[in-house]
Formats: sequence, structure tokens, C-alpha cells
Amino acid sequence: MLALLAACGKPKSKFKTYNGPAVTQVVINKGDRRLYLLNNRTVLKTYKIGLGNEPIGDKQYEGDGKTPEGTYIIDRFNPRSRYHLSVGVSYPSPEDTQLAAALGRKPGGDIFIHGWGPEGRQLAPKKQDWTAGCIAVKDDEIEEIYAMVRGGTPITINP
Repeated sequence: MLALLAACGKPKSKFKTYNGPAVTQVVINKGDRRLYLLNNRTVLKTYKIGLGNEPIGDKQYEGDGKTPEGTYIIDRFNPRSRYHLSVGVSYPSPEDTQLAAALGRKPGGDIFIHGWGPEGRQLAPKKQDWTAGCIAVKDDEIEEIYAMVRGGTPITINP
């Protein structure tokens, strides 16, 4: 019995470690469907991404299915995300809130870079842009991102 248990080994942890150069900025180019982790001007990693289910244009209000555009910061980490792991984006900015209010709406929130999780594993192969406004990468990729970025890191989301 002990030999059988030893052969099984430890389950793979979703929490990786990273000891390379600091990520000083995250850049997302929505049109190219790419996320870049940078150390100053050097690209450390590049990932293919999925966006909100209405990928063209800037997020204007809660429920519009768009991914926001602008400069924000990484402001939180969720190790228990239903999308494997997730890294929070500081949306909405005061300007985003003001725009939504001018439209008589709420700006929404809870914008994350996250993995696929069970929902994404079903949707992503059929439809690249499937989130409600978040940025999605594969589960093994969010594990890398989660390990590499720190709170307070600037994130720029371009059209």
C-alpha cells in the first residue's frame, strides 16, 4: 500500500515560483489578442488571450461584455477563482465611473486576468472571446502570470 501511495506522488500545485527579472508592466493589445509581461522594455513572456464576448471597443458599463481600455494597476489576487487563478485589474477608474454615470449606468467591476477553469475549457475552443469582460489565458499560463506579477504593477489595455 505504501509503495502504491509513493508511486502516485504529490498532486501538481497550481502555485508556481518565479525568480527572474521583475515584471514592471503588463501590456494587453486587444486587437492582436496578446498579453505581454515586460521588464522595462524587454518582453519576458507573451500570451494569446481571449476577451469579453463583445471584444471591439472600450467597456462603458456593467453588462456590456467589453474588456476595458486604459491604464490600471494589478490590485488583487484570487487563489480560489472559479477560473483556476485570477489577477485583479483596478477597473473602474474615476473616469470609467463618470462615463457610466453619464449613460445612467453602473461601470461594473471585477475585471480579472484569469485562467479558463471548467467554463473556459468548454467555451474557449469554440469561441475565442467568451468572458464577461475579463482577459482569459489557459490555466497553466495564469499560473505563470500569477507567480510573476505583483500588486501595484501597471497594466495598459490597448484597443
